[in-house]
Amino acid sequence: MTERFERHRQPWTPTEISKLHQLAAKGMSLAAISKALTRSEESIKIRAKLDKLLIAKKR
Repeated sequence: MTERFERHRQPWTPTEISKLHQLAAKGMSLAAISKALTRSEESIKIRAKLDKLLIAKKR
């Protein structure tokens, strides 16, 4: 069962966007970023695409 995040459809804050950029630059996986930001993987995929970020694949 997937985790549920209570922040459903909440807007991204500048702090969260900055942290997403930092974690993606470190090469963290989508699941790890999801846990760190307490956001769904789908939400992170969408935001990363908007910001033209590359998220590391699972190894």
